Amino acid sequence: MKRYDAVVVGGGPAGITAALYLCRSGVSVALVEMLAPGGQILKTESIENYPGFPKGIKGWELADVFAEHLSDFSLDRYNDAVTGMEQGPEGWKLAIGKESIVGRAVILCSGANPQQLGLARERELTGRGISYCALCDGNFFRNQVVAVVGGGNAALEEALYLSRIASKVYLIHRREGFRAAKVYQDKIRTASDRIELVLNTVVAGFEGESDLTGLVLKNVVTGEDSHLEVNGLFIFIGYEPQSSFLPQELQLDAKGFVITDCEMRTNLPGLFAAGDLRSKLCRQVTTAVGDGATAANAASIYLEQLDA
Repeated sequence: MKRYDAVVVGGGPAGITAALYLCRSGVSVALVEMLAPGGQILKTESIENYPGFPKGIKGWELADVFAEHLSDFSLDRYNDAVTGMEQGPEGWKLAIGKESIVGRAVILCSGANPQQLGLARERELTGRGISYCALCDGNFFRNQVVAVVGGGNAALEEALYLSRIASKVYLIHRREGFRAAKVYQDKIRTASDRIELVLNTVVAGFEGESDLTGLVLKNVVTGEDSHLEVNGLFIFIGYEPQSSFLPQELQLDAKGFVITDCEMRTNLPGLFAAGDLRSKLCRQVTTAVGDGATAANAASIYLEQLDA
């Protein structure tokens, strides 16, 4: 069983930044990432608010830049999922696939997955008309009619992206106003006549046998039901933390996100959290990078104290 000074779980912006800072500090590092480096930004068509790229940058391009920055440093990589972890005399023992490793400090950057509507047949129709990633699946609906559910930045960004592919995009939101940034709201209302707003409305059910053919909608003000024919539905209503492997003693908020202090320390010694997994208000690439740097610095101080 290999032992490391620090183990970083997750290879998104927070994890890559944490690993970069730890490697530069001279400690031994392991990076655990089941998928390709980049995390959620791989599913983002364009990022327009990351400093240094005033004209924006494709999500996959930024992911490649992050990964390249880390490529010159010496660290061990594990391409598998963490299935459990427990604290022991040498630090934190992590089960990764069929093997285990130990880290004297661990930074959790496992991120979050798209939240589902929780309706009947949602899982059954996922991949058969229902999607949570416009960049991944949008091209399957070229010149077809689709709907987007949500009112935040992600929903409006993806609706704009889909308006360049689909023949019609219905943007469904349960409220009258959006919580997304004004820049996205302005674009939605002026950028394309292919986008139609369906406000004060929720999706109440799905239609179609083997594939999605339509939606049952409910107006939350009048209570009236209606039918909307669509070929695809893209859901962007928030995220759920990837936290199934976390120890039971770890303090979480009501939604399951990890609670930390301002230095990314959790309530358990030697365990830190950064990025979308952390309980916070703003989940952006910029905040994930800042979290990762802060967590790595705190972990380095923790390791120095152990060795003192």
